[in-house]
Amino acid sequence: MKVELVQRAANALFDVPDTVHEEIITLIASVAEEPKIQVTELAAAFGEWCWLVYTLHGDVIEVLDVGCAR
Repeated sequence: MKVELVQRAANALFDVPDTVHEEIITLIASVAEEPKIQVTELAAAFGEWCWLVYTLHGDVIEVLDVGCAR
């Protein structure tokens, strides 16, 4: 699947501490690799400290927001 980050999510990714970038990228990769993903509107994925909000448009995952609790 193709992944697109909206500008807001890209900006948020730059605002989180460098130590959690890998966790957010792992969440994005996990969502993109899930072959049975079925999202009707909004969905979220959560890691140990981070999360992302996304939606699905055909074969494109649109990441709308990312964040971190650190």
